Amino acid sequence: MKSVDVYTDGACSGNPGKGGYGAVLIYKGVRKELSAGYEKTTNNRMEVLAVIEALSALKEPCNVTLYSDSKYVVDAINKGWMEKWEKNNWMRTKTEKASNSDLWIRLSALLKKHSVKFVWVKGHNDNLENERCDELARNAIVCQNLLKDEQYGC
Repeated sequence: MKSVDVYTDGACSGNPGKGGYGAVLIYKGVRKELSAGYEKTTNNRMEVLAVIEALSALKEPCNVTLYSDSKYVVDAINKGWMEKWEKNNWMRTKTEKASNSDLWIRLSALLKKHSVKFVWVKGHNDNLENERCDELARNAIVCQNLLKDEQYGC
């Protein structure tokens, strides 16, 4: 399988508020940048969506090292939270639904396709690619044609 480095970030202006994501994919020195903005969403949704969109852009199964400054994303995977939520029918506890389950369901499917290692990086700490993702996400927020996050609030 091809090995790809992926960097992701999400941002919000207000939380909830206008949001955006940015992603940088690097394969053998070739880079691809992705971003989009949304009318009303949350920072956590944008963090997860950045990962989904980056992995969805891969045309075949890949070995991926994914760097994110989101503890929400990295811990959900590395600490087994997402796996637990999935086993419990996307419930965080017996009475509380897991937040953003619509996105976690999409991510779970992608993680069955790709072999992904999640690595946490400190945000705003001179990591060039993480800073670029932040810039992409923030620029997406101020675009004219913001998308609607159809599942926000569901």
